[in-house]
Amino acid sequence: MSHRSENSETPQSAQHNIASLITQHAQREHPALIAPAGESQVSISYPKLLSAAARVQLYLAEQGIEPGDRVALSMPNIPLMPALYYGIVASGALCVPLNPLLSGAELTHQLQDSGAKLLLAWEGTRLADEAPSTVPVRNGSVAVQIFSAAAFAQAGSLLAPFHEPGAQLEPVAVEPNTPALILYTSGTTGRAKGATLTHANILSNAHSCVDAFEFHSDDIVFGGLPLFHAFGQTVSMNAVFAVGATTALLPRFVPADALELLASARVSVLAAVPTMYLALIAALEQNPEAAASLQGQIRFGISGGAPLPASAHHALDSLIGCPIYEGYGLSETSPVVSFNQKKYGLKIGSVGRAIDGVQVQVRDMDGTVLPAGETGQLWVGGECVMAGYWNNPQASETVLDNGWFATGDLARLDEEGNIFIVDRIKDMVLRNGYSVYPREVEDVLYTHPAVATAAVIGVPHEQHGEEVVAVIVLREGYDERIVQPALDALARQQLAAYKFPRRYIFVDSMPLGATGKILKKDLRAKLSEKE
Repeated sequence: MSHRSENSETPQSAQHNIASLITQHAQREHPALIAPAGESQVSISYPKLLSAAARVQLYLAEQGIEPGDRVALSMPNIPLMPALYYGIVASGALCVPLNPLLSGAELTHQLQDSGAKLLLAWEGTRLADEAPSTVPVRNGSVAVQIFSAAAFAQAGSLLAPFHEPGAQLEPVAVEPNTPALILYTSGTTGRAKGATLTHANILSNAHSCVDAFEFHSDDIVFGGLPLFHAFGQTVSMNAVFAVGATTALLPRFVPADALELLASARVSVLAAVPTMYLALIAALEQNPEAAASLQGQIRFGISGGAPLPASAHHALDSLIGCPIYEGYGLSETSPVVSFNQKKYGLKIGSVGRAIDGVQVQVRDMDGTVLPAGETGQLWVGGECVMAGYWNNPQASETVLDNGWFATGDLARLDEEGNIFIVDRIKDMVLRNGYSVYPREVEDVLYTHPAVATAAVIGVPHEQHGEEVVAVIVLREGYDERIVQPALDALARQQLAAYKFPRRYIFVDSMPLGATGKILKKDLRAKLSEKE
């Protein structure tokens, strides 16, 4: 991947910039954001969001940020997050959203790999608390700006520290294929890779989602999905702003707080992952009054990240009259690939049909396209496919084929084009919609002297989709009763919260293949027999 876009004879246009999603509403005195503010809530209009993003653009210029530079961003779901996001892309820099729960080692890798010049973080997060004023990386350091709640005492003042009244957001002209985002995603081996998404990738996916979801400008969409994640960025922010609708932000998902926001903000579209739906259903069942007040208010729910149990579909519809439409996507595909669209009818068990601008194929291992009904690897093509992995042409080559992306998922299509995900080819674990790759966890466990062999696998879990389980063979002379708490403490220190194992199983030996490789499929089957 090139660090900067090449010059082109094709006329550039600021309309190709992701920031055009909000500049098109510069004169629209309509809420772009609703956010909790103490015991009340604040409404932030599109002009106010634009002004805040403009201040960010000016601030970045003062910091020496130029088009093509990378700016890392670590924020909870507060109004500052979209202001920074659009200010960064408006400047022509690449936004690198980071999970606030990253460990120090994970943070250093992603900053170093992206070549970020600046990290913008919110106080109180693990990342901000652990990051010094500069983060040392190879060949230099990354400047760190920590934003504090004290500087934002007035909830309506998005960016009090910048003091640039009357600032106008002026998105720089870019080519459609200019890189805009680097989203770090998981694989089965090695460290996280940065999926490089272009301005065209994001704009296309946002507008296609508007059509698929049938969003309209009066919608108020639940903003509980983390905005550093591809799902939240597109479904709860970019697609919402594409149509001039409103996002009701929830900084941290707590079922009781979510129910309160759904009611007070008059949310009309619920976007969540299965874990959230299950928690909301449990809370509604315990609070009949809340369920009655929401009856008929929410048009529908959007779900992704993991399979949603059929029982959850029926329960939420019964409680508040809210059908849930499932979809499918990956960071490398901007992310939405398919969705159960209302016009085609809800098909529980399917992730729906490909949305506009996206094509899908099911291929066998030789690359032959398979007919409907046959199972093979799902490939995705079209306007959503990433430009490649940042500075990693070898990894890019393994998953890209003339504009098509190999998902690593086994799937089948029916005659109508509905996609059914059968299984994952990779050993990746999907917990709460977040990808966890076993080798990274195993590498941490192997640093403990008691561990002879470690294998991390995912096992089905009703609430989380999958749970991370570590299977351990101990070295002679060690007691598992002493080692287990030590391993747990080590993993919690070195890994983000969604990655460390919740369960440890100690065995005498692992099932091995002819070359000595641990056969994780056999291991899962063996453990399943013991359940």
